Amino acid sequence: MMGYLYGYKGLLTGRTISFDADAVTHAEILYEYGGSPIGNSRVKLTNAEDCVKKGYINNGEDPLKVAADQLVKDEVNILHTIGGDDTNTSAGDLVKYLSINGYDLTVVGLPKTVDNDVFPIQQTLGAWTAAEQGAIFFENVANENTTSSRQLIIHEVMGRNCGWLTAATAMEYRRRLDDRKFLPSLLITKDRWDVDAVYIPEMDIDLPKEMKRLKKRMDEKDSVNIFLSEGAGIDSIVLEMETRGAKIKRDAFGHIQLDDINPGKWFAKQFAKEIVADKVLVQKSGYFARSAKPNKKDLGLIFQTADFAVQCAMDGKSGVVGLDENKNNQLTCIEFERIKGGKPFNPQTEWFQIMMKEIGQQ
Repeated sequence: MMGYLYGYKGLLTGRTISFDADAVTHAEILYEYGGSPIGNSRVKLTNAEDCVKKGYINNGEDPLKVAADQLVKDEVNILHTIGGDDTNTSAGDLVKYLSINGYDLTVVGLPKTVDNDVFPIQQTLGAWTAAEQGAIFFENVANENTTSSRQLIIHEVMGRNCGWLTAATAMEYRRRLDDRKFLPSLLITKDRWDVDAVYIPEMDIDLPKEMKRLKKRMDEKDSVNIFLSEGAGIDSIVLEMETRGAKIKRDAFGHIQLDDINPGKWFAKQFAKEIVADKVLVQKSGYFARSAKPNKKDLGLIFQTADFAVQCAMDGKSGVVGLDENKNNQLTCIEFERIKGGKPFNPQTEWFQIMMKEIGQQ
């Protein structure tokens, strides 16, 4: 066994790491660490211009051919790709190229992304853990409501196109809130620590209406807590930025670089004055949540998925192993052609609707 360092970057540049007997014997140590020791990179194997720009291939080379030739050189007959839709759609491009050009290789992907936004996969690896860790992150941040009168706290959560992680993080935070003790005589009340709004890309945000509602909440409890998906309202933000001549940066896959957009800061600016906030705090749980070691629930899904992926690979079947929504959420080796990103969260989901009513947003 071997791994390509930093994903497709390592495949294109021939940088590898071997898994020796010690690594195999003590593999359980990896369960205590988030992410992957072999690293990752944002490389699109059909974007030759970007690969040349980054120095991964020479001008005039086809990254798919460079990758295929490296696999042949390394005598690899099974390749496992681990990541989200970008990783696995690139794997699909590689499989197609290999097939057309007569390379004998099995490629089996595993869907690991905290966004939980891959068609047609019901639950991606790592998403449950990220929701739990995001809730833990905000448990500390929420205590900042005591540092100022009329405090506005915005918790920005990962999720470019899909609000599942934001919704699940808010739900987990509120579930954990139910287990805490409070001291109302000293203003430590459940209401003050609770969530006041959840904004996700799948829902339109009526800003004037929300400002009026949250102004009332601020008057009542002296603080407002917002859970914001980084992709919520992004079209409005980009339109405003482009109108004033700002340049929008994009990555190799054409995605807007959200760190440059800074949605949390934008929303803070919109709300602060209208709800008369004395202090505004924007905190991002993204790296904290996604870098955590997998929780018990995720580990169970990881073991199940990995075992099935190995079996598919040994049988020479290429695809992405996941809980297939088109097959009653059964674990399936899904054809690469059916894999795509941008799967939205359904805001009509019962648990989400219940939460939204409880926090008064509906």
